[in-house]
Amino acid sequence: MISKSSIDTVFETARVEEVIGDFVNLKKSGTNYKGLSPFSNERSPSFMVSPVKQIWKDFSSGKGGNAVAFLMEHEHFTYPEAIRYLAKKYNIELEETEQTEGDREQANEKESMYLVSEFAQKYFHNTLLNADEGRAIGYSYFKERGFTGDTIKKFGLGYSPEEWDAFTKEGLGKGYKLEYLEKTGLTIVREDGRHVDRFRGRVMFPIQSMSGRVLGFGGRILTNDKKAAKYLNSPESDIYHKSKVLYGIYHAKQAIAKQDNCFLVEGYTDVIQFHQAGIENTVSSSGTALTPDQIRLISRLTKNITVLFDGDAAGLRASIRGIDLILEEGMNVKVCAFPDGEDPDSFAKKTPYDELVAYLANNAKDFIQFKASLLMDDAKNDPVKKAGLIRDMVTSISKIPDRIQREIYTQECARIMDISEQVLSSELAQLIQKDVTNAGKKMKEEQKANTMRPVQDDVMPGEQQKINILEGLERKIIEILLLYGGTEQDFEDVYIKYDEYGKEYEHTEQKTCKVYERIYLNLQEDEIEFTNPLFKDLYKSIVDHYLINQTLVIDTFLNGLSPQLQQEATDIYMEDERYSLNAWEEKKQIPVKEKIVTAAGYTNEHIIDLRWLLLGRLIQDLKMQVSPEANNMEILIAVNDYNTLVNYLSRKINRLRSQFF
Repeated sequence: MISKSSIDTVFETARVEEVIGDFVNLKKSGTNYKGLSPFSNERSPSFMVSPVKQIWKDFSSGKGGNAVAFLMEHEHFTYPEAIRYLAKKYNIELEETEQTEGDREQANEKESMYLVSEFAQKYFHNTLLNADEGRAIGYSYFKERGFTGDTIKKFGLGYSPEEWDAFTKEGLGKGYKLEYLEKTGLTIVREDGRHVDRFRGRVMFPIQSMSGRVLGFGGRILTNDKKAAKYLNSPESDIYHKSKVLYGIYHAKQAIAKQDNCFLVEGYTDVIQFHQAGIENTVSSSGTALTPDQIRLISRLTKNITVLFDGDAAGLRASIRGIDLILEEGMNVKVCAFPDGEDPDSFAKKTPYDELVAYLANNAKDFIQFKASLLMDDAKNDPVKKAGLIRDMVTSISKIPDRIQREIYTQECARIMDISEQVLSSELAQLIQKDVTNAGKKMKEEQKANTMRPVQDDVMPGEQQKINILEGLERKIIEILLLYGGTEQDFEDVYIKYDEYGKEYEHTEQKTCKVYERIYLNLQEDEIEFTNPLFKDLYKSIVDHYLINQTLVIDTFLNGLSPQLQQEATDIYMEDERYSLNAWEEKKQIPVKEKIVTAAGYTNEHIIDLRWLLLGRLIQDLKMQVSPEANNMEILIAVNDYNTLVNYLSRKINRLRSQFF
């Protein structure tokens, strides 16, 4: 268990914009930061981070919360995992009891797999550095590749012994269950019950998530055994999905965001050698074909990708297939090829930093130029091949979502290929129309499927409208409490009095109090309770917090709520930030008025609205109790009293309302 004082220290120290900035490319927007949603595939920013409030809100998916909530949503951490991650990031020493064998058994399955993977990484790394076999074979190999001791440590490189079950024995001896050793793919259990290590006699490359958790491994064999695969990866598991992972992303994420560009290479050693050379914004698809999920992972940090290819022509042609995928995700892509016979690893190893940076800058070509230069040699004077090349290039252009970019690339392609722009535009329009048609068919199929679902018709339309109005008002009260509950405001109270002649007149008194006190006392006066169960619980939590603390610090308050209440509170609290995403004041010249300027009036209006609506409902309920056979005097008196109050409230806001009931 982590002590409460340690948790408090973590919350006081952690900055939500710094934590999220490790995963999402954030840009300043007024007092806030905005970026692309890491939870949905979008092309315009709907993700907002508030440094002042220390919370975030994703308007595309509806998710939100504090720094811990982000880690739990994005990295699927448990609460203790998120706290430990933040403690490590900010160098905070946690007070906690040592994890026992019983605690380890109670951990959920994924966490158990993470623990096994982290243990394996440490075991392989220690074997590389300290075991005779590891130093003689594995460490020597890495040194021959030109990797320094610091680089080996940074990437957690390791070595797995040649023995059949050296790792499995060690894991079982340390108390890790065979079930999880097998589920992570580190141990293979044979039909006869014997268990052997998956990786034997291989140098090991740990594959980490964006947050640094070990997901799986890549192992390279060092012998010339033709029966064994040169590279062997961990199998798919609950924590490792190779199509959603990029090798090196953990070490590269900050450099990618800072440089606003990502270099994409093919292999593990390419990534490591580039990092060692000082080009840290480099990742790899780990030998697998590039996938949309991997591209989206990069898009959280930058919109720019530079693909680095080996110098051999065959490899180039095979690799350019991923370019269309990158374009389709709305990314900007450039391509850089190395001299014939060179790859990123070998070239970076022998090239000084300044020369390497200059080479990448001078040789990175736009994808149109690259495709043309690569394939034009094949086409030469063959009209059929040239036509095929042009169609290939136009197909790539059609994948670009942005119309202006498509237009520019069409013009560039026409210039390079010496062909009419009108012809290219016509071909492009046909391709786009085909895509639109296919998308339309897919949408119709989905709509047809949706119409087959049962419709809930147990709520009448009129009644649903009343519920929506009431819930809207309750939500507004919660918003006022969260935004302004602790501020002091001047409120006017208007009382009905009678002079010495019995004539009615209004008497106004001004009171200064905190907004939460005003709301609490007014709702208590009429014994009003919220009708929405979620809002009811949230209202009670907020009022209780104010009654104890007098103020509300949003990130601390959220920490004490259930996940459901935390989500709802964040949704309400960050609702106003939606406008700053669109830069209303800057671009549209529409000023967004600060409610705090009129918080008293804003509060009074919504309290009266809520009281008025709920009193109407109460009157209706009382009328339903009237019976011809019973003495209804008390009910009728109550109805009359409530009607008087309703009329008073109507006069108080200086307008009459249509009756909802």
